[in-house]
Amino acid sequence: MKLNGKVALITGGTTGIGYATALLFLENGANVVVSGRSREDGDAAIGKMRHRGFEECLFVQGDVSKATDAKRMIEETVKRYGKLDVLFNNAGIWIGGATDEMTEAEWDKVVDVNLKGVFLCSKYAVPYLKKTGGVIVNNASCDGLVGEAGAAAYCASKGGVVLLTKAMALDYAKFGLRVNCICPGYVMTRMLEVDLHKGMSKEKYLKVISREHPLARIAKPDEIARAVLFLASEDSSFITGTALPVDGGYVAK
Repeated sequence: MKLNGKVALITGGTTGIGYATALLFLENGANVVVSGRSREDGDAAIGKMRHRGFEECLFVQGDVSKATDAKRMIEETVKRYGKLDVLFNNAGIWIGGATDEMTEAEWDKVVDVNLKGVFLCSKYAVPYLKKTGGVIVNNASCDGLVGEAGAAAYCASKGGVVLLTKAMALDYAKFGLRVNCICPGYVMTRMLEVDLHKGMSKEKYLKVISREHPLARIAKPDEIARAVLFLASEDSSFITGTALPVDGGYVAK
């Protein structure tokens, strides 16, 4: 029970890595709030959690790229549970394209969700996390550490998350507030399914991207969730400002 009695907010927590992390946090004793833009996905996620016997979970609908929504997510979490111990900034989107191929609107959308969303949620969470000596875990990407062709905005946004993580870690260390990020490789999520657009069959595409990882496979969401739990718990009590690759060796190449 590594998070026993802790209160955690997980953005983008209704599917994929976020949902897997919510379940793992619940199994480790946390009270969990998940946020997302889709009411349908949120209700489905909460229903599945409660079917598993976890009653202390809440869905808050909202868009992390909007200040009013980000603030409300934090406030509703604190209103429900009285405090905030862990913020997992997980919400993210993918729109591919080289720089000259992307529209300004596409660029803005990726950066607003992937980077500005981390800023906004952290901004409103920090006053509460200072009180609890809490933890922020940000979901960056291996694309925040190395480049990838055809992913200009995504790489820029995730590279920004990595350095925002380090800056926040320095700003808030004096309060005992730790800030780290994970940098996953390819993970079998809905986002990956959306990315199946390269003129290949699904089977061929999955084989191609599996070979990008020295471990020769794609991660499962729960494998990423275990890294988040490590950074959110006292197991990582002397770690802050770190960008942790969880990528099957992708970055090591």
